This record gives sequence, structure tokens and C-alpha cells, in this order.
Amino acid sequence: MRTTPPAGRAKTVFTVARLNQEARAVLESGLGIVWVEGELSNLARPASGHLYFSLKDGRAQVRCAMFRQRNRALRFAPRDGLKVLVRARVSLYEPRGDFQLQVDHMEAGGEGALRLAFEALKTKLAAEGLFDERPDRELPSLPQRVGVITSPSGAVIRDILNVLRRRFPALPVLIYPVAVQGDAAAGQIVAALERAGRRADCDVIVLARGGGSLEDLWPFNEEAVARAIHACPIPVVSAVGHETDVTIADFTADLRAPTPSAAAELIVPDRADLARHVGSLVERAQRAARRHFERQRERLRWLEGRLQQCHPGQRLHTQAQRLDELEARLRNSVSQRLRRARQDLDVVMARLL
Repeated sequence: MRTTPPAGRAKTVFTVARLNQEARAVLESGLGIVWVEGELSNLARPASGHLYFSLKDGRAQVRCAMFRQRNRALRFAPRDGLKVLVRARVSLYEPRGDFQLQVDHMEAGGEGALRLAFEALKTKLAAEGLFDERPDRELPSLPQRVGVITSPSGAVIRDILNVLRRRFPALPVLIYPVAVQGDAAAGQIVAALERAGRRADCDVIVLARGGGSLEDLWPFNEEAVARAIHACPIPVVSAVGHETDVTIADFTADLRAPTPSAAAELIVPDRADLARHVGSLVERAQRAARRHFERQRERLRWLEGRLQQCHPGQRLHTQAQRLDELEARLRNSVSQRLRRARQDLDVVMARLL
């Protein structure tokens, strides 16, 4: 707690604990999250599972702590002398007043520069709208031909062809052979995308590669490849690496598949499922046709009845029957008048007698 200053003095006096607390607040609010590259030293892993180490370069060093729930996700074994890139929060360990970094992510230093370049390019392309969805490039429900941009040798193309052959054997596949690793890979991928777009001989393109390190997958993080995917008039499915691997191509493509085999399953329907669906549609069409024909048959019967009622012969029969009725009524009327007249005559004759 803060002590009371002597009378007549304007000094603010801190306790040591209060000073460290204020310093920690200033550091955490002022710097926040930073990326730091350096060499590991004094690495210690106590029974708690936390990591404590120093990051150093040729001129300085800084203490670091990486707690157990964070270091469980490490994809390599840290060791002294290893160059790493860390993402950390600048902080202060109050009990000792030690300036330190609280690390929440660490990767090998060889990938550090690539990771920073990846994040910078991702931010740039996202701001330009290259990751936005494009309704004009929806994937076809049943493509007529599939294009695959990948290495012509290796397990990836075999996996894709096996899945396509199993799901829809009659589907043609056009392979655009390219290198998927090394300095020449990005240029070949761009050329293949441009050639496929010009020829327009397939309905969907699968851009595929197996798993690997960030450096191995780097051709799919090149800006030229991302812009070629965005400019391609044909829908592109990105199937690069394993499910945990993420590339710039994944964000630019119209669909990301976790693996090349999954891409093949996503772009074409299963033949058996399609046959069942078609069979269901045929049954529905047949039922609808039968209902329609029955309704038309009932209407035809009703129209035939109306036609019979309006037939000239039927009308003549009706008029003839009407004429007979009128004739009978006329005869009855004449007979009744004659009878009344005879009665009246008889009355008059009786009166005359």
C-alpha cells in the first residue's frame, strides 16, 4: 500500500509490492502481445510441467515462462542453443521484480521468418478481398471433368485417383503436372492455373500436395499462387498438407479440403448414393405421373358426361318428350273444356224443359 508522505513534502512513496504491481500494469498495457526471436538458454522444466528459460541474442537476454497448458501444443522439443520464435505477453514477475515474457506460442526459428511472412501476406490479401467468397464460382454438383494440379508421381495423385475411381469411375480426370516443393514450384503452379483457366476443359480444379513442414509447403503461401487462384475462372479446391496444415492457398481457394483424398470425396458424389437418389426421383416421377393420369381420366369422364348431355340427339329426345307432354296436356285440357261445355248444355236444356 502507498504510505502517507511527510508533511510539507509532495513525494509519492510506493511500497515495493505496489511498485512492481504498477510496473506490471504499465508493461502489459503498453506492449501487450509481441513476437520475439532469439536463442534458448537456461531451459528448465520442473515437475509442474511449466517451461522456464531465457531468450538471448548477441547483446541481451530476457527471462521467459511458458505454462504447461501452452507448451503441450509444441511440435518440437525445446533445447538450449535452439533458435526459436515466440509469441508472448510482456509482463513482470512481481515477487522478484523480474521483467519477463509469458509465452503462449513457440516455433523453431527456421520457421519463424516464414511464419511472420505468412501472417503479413495473409493480412495484406485479406484486406484486398482475396479471401472473400465468390458466388460466381460455385462448385458443380456433378462435374463433367476434374483437373488436378499436383506432382505426377507420389501418393497424392494415386490417392485422388483411387477415390475418384471408387466413387464415380466414369469421370474423366485431367492432370496438370507440377513441382510441389522447391524454388520452381510456385511458378509452375501459377502457369498450370493460368493454362487451365484458358483451356476451360474442366469444371473444377484440385490443387493438392501431401503434408510437410512450413518450408516444404511454402510454394502454396506465395503471393503469385494466391493471386492466380483468385484470378482463375474455374472453382479451385485446396487440398494441401494434412488437416492441421494451413496455407494461403486454403484461404484463397473456393473450398478447403483437409486432405487430398477428402478433396476427391467432396467434389464428386458417390455413384451408389447418386443411383439411389435417381431411383428415388424416378419413383416420385412415376407416382406423380399416375396421379396426373388418374386426374385426367376423371376429367375425361366428366367431359364425356357433359358431351352426352349436350349432344343434339339427346336434346331432340328431350324436346320430343316435352312435345308429348304438351300434347297430352292439350288433349286433357280440350277434353275438360268439352266436358264442362256439355255439362253447361245439359243444365241449359234442363232449364228449357
